[in-house]
Amino acid sequence: MASTLRLLLRPTPTRLHATALRRHASTFGYTQAKALIFSDYGQPSDVLKLHSHSISPVYGSEIVIKFLAAPINPADINQIEGVYPTKPAMTINLGTPTPAAVPGNEGVVEVVSVGANVKDFKPGDRAIMKHTAFGTWRTHALASDKNLLKIPEKFRDLGVVSAATVSVNPCTAYCMLKNFKPLEKGDWFIQNGGNSGVGRAAIQLGRLWGLKSVNVVRKRPEIDALKEELKALGADMVITEEELADRTFRKQMKELTGGKGLQLGLNCVGGKSATELIRHMGEGGHVVTYGAMAKQPLMVSASSLIFKDIHAHGFWVSRWSDANPEAKREMVEEIFGMIQRGEFKDVPVEKTVWNSETKEDVLKAAVAKSGQAYSGKKQVFVFEE
Repeated sequence: MASTLRLLLRPTPTRLHATALRRHASTFGYTQAKALIFSDYGQPSDVLKLHSHSISPVYGSEIVIKFLAAPINPADINQIEGVYPTKPAMTINLGTPTPAAVPGNEGVVEVVSVGANVKDFKPGDRAIMKHTAFGTWRTHALASDKNLLKIPEKFRDLGVVSAATVSVNPCTAYCMLKNFKPLEKGDWFIQNGGNSGVGRAAIQLGRLWGLKSVNVVRKRPEIDALKEELKALGADMVITEEELADRTFRKQMKELTGGKGLQLGLNCVGGKSATELIRHMGEGGHVVTYGAMAKQPLMVSASSLIFKDIHAHGFWVSRWSDANPEAKREMVEEIFGMIQRGEFKDVPVEKTVWNSETKEDVLKAAVAKSGQAYSGKKQVFVFEE
């Protein structure tokens, strides 16, 4: 009779799942997780759903991680829409009736538990994502060491937002300033999207490396306040697209550069904005395109190519990171050092707290805010127990 009673009280799979959903980690080692998912491509407001599931206890080379912060980037939205070159894998591993994916390319995590074969990570370690398309808009996940880039213990005191947002915008700016046109102290570069995450990073890195910057922004309400904000970061000149097109600007830059002209241009807009930027490049200058916010083609005149020897490049930090993992690690740690010393500031952010009580519509509202014009702040999920 006693043995029969023990069998009746043993948790069934359904009972076990229910127990796990009440707590982050149940007595049976299961971890409760929630994730924003999508099964069809489209507008985030239409296709995103909040999904609950359980993660089994780790074994072998598995690692359970919990997310501390995850930003919402334009590329994340494009992936949900189905228009980005890389997309997170659709899978039924989350217990959904149809294959689904988790959006989000950046994030910082803490290790919860590790399998017996894991050597390089232990519970409590922090890490960022080694590659894109992992899916970071979730509370917990099952990973392996190949997914994670460990944060050295000396940077443990960095804020979670700083850690979560380092691998896309700051790394993009760093690579473009370093890898295309050797610039010497005192040289000028120009960029449109000057108030973007990459733009703000380029301003600060340029200042630290002795470079001078022209930063083009769209005209908007409070334009004077924005100009002062960017100058406080280290921008030497902040102008609108209308001011860029003014004929006096070329003469001004020729004087400021000693006739050398602008040697490096960073383009994230395309269309007319990029055409004007290229028009002001000096002989032998390099233009690097890393975005297409205007959704218009990049036009380079024949005279710019023939008579000014302008070089046009494209840059995608995801491809670079995958091809140069060790260089990425060194670069991330260098930027972490700048942040720790107070030399480099985060972009302005608006945090959305994600805990066990957070509703789907709150999370989707944060995603919607990320696409609003002139919002001025990056949207970031910050996870709390």
